[in-house]
Amino acid sequence: MTWLALRFDAAADAAEAWSDALLEAGALSVDIADPDAGTAAETPLYGEPGTTNDARWPTARLTALFSADADAGRALAAAGAALGLPAPVHEMHAVAEQDWVRATQAQFAPLPIHDRLWIVPSWCDPPDPSAINITLDPGLAFGTGSHPTTRLCLEWLARELAPAASVLDYGCGSGILAIAAARLGAGRVVGVDVDPQAVDAARANAIANRVTATFALPDGLAEGADGMFDVVIANILANPLRLLAPALAARVRMGGRIVLSGVLADQADDVAAAYAPWFIMRSWKSGEDGWVALAGARLGKPGAA
Repeated sequence: MTWLALRFDAAADAAEAWSDALLEAGALSVDIADPDAGTAAETPLYGEPGTTNDARWPTARLTALFSADADAGRALAAAGAALGLPAPVHEMHAVAEQDWVRATQAQFAPLPIHDRLWIVPSWCDPPDPSAINITLDPGLAFGTGSHPTTRLCLEWLARELAPAASVLDYGCGSGILAIAAARLGAGRVVGVDVDPQAVDAARANAIANRVTATFALPDGLAEGADGMFDVVIANILANPLRLLAPALAARVRMGGRIVLSGVLADQADDVAAAYAPWFIMRSWKSGEDGWVALAGARLGKPGAA
């Protein structure tokens, strides 16, 4: 079976309207992307909860997918008419049937984190059987190890985690950091996430990797001494990390450590300042695309400024 792809460029502020109109006119799906994706001119966009960031590419490239027998040109004209706009200059090409599962798998290869730690998809053989190999496949929850923020956290764990340390992975997603901590010799390991699907995925991934870890929603965290950890690691985003500073600080025992990722270089000082009442903070390492990981050592009594 083949499909028909129709592609054109539009002003960024009109892209969503074009997408909706094309779907209404019969498109099976519409993709909106940076026309310069994959080139040196590619423009990364970052946004996060609690911000008013409305950044977008100057121009958006839309690709609408139709069944092979559809009149895509007519659908485009109908979409333009619905928006009160002329049909833009466009191109069309056939999309051949392929093994989409295999094509997706080809995007994910074994990923070296450290000389003793690899992330390996289940369909691949471990390149180094003697290393710690974590089996993890792409799924509904964030965290395959491929994103720079996740790799920074994994590298910190591989280099800095003390044997038998207790670890809280806050915003655990797929559970990759909690699983890595357990495989690297941590003691008690707990992961929490606000998304129930992420909690379910993390539990399944822990079972697949034969590690003992507890995963729950945030209100499932124990209180008192059982809710304190030697290490708290959070790979989220800068704004939530700032807001969570008192709550995360209260989970780190005296002398314990905190690791924060999901922070861009120009956000690092603000995030570090939010944690300064409880921690001696420093920039631990810079990663790709301007991401950094922060690390801190806990001072004073738990929960006190």
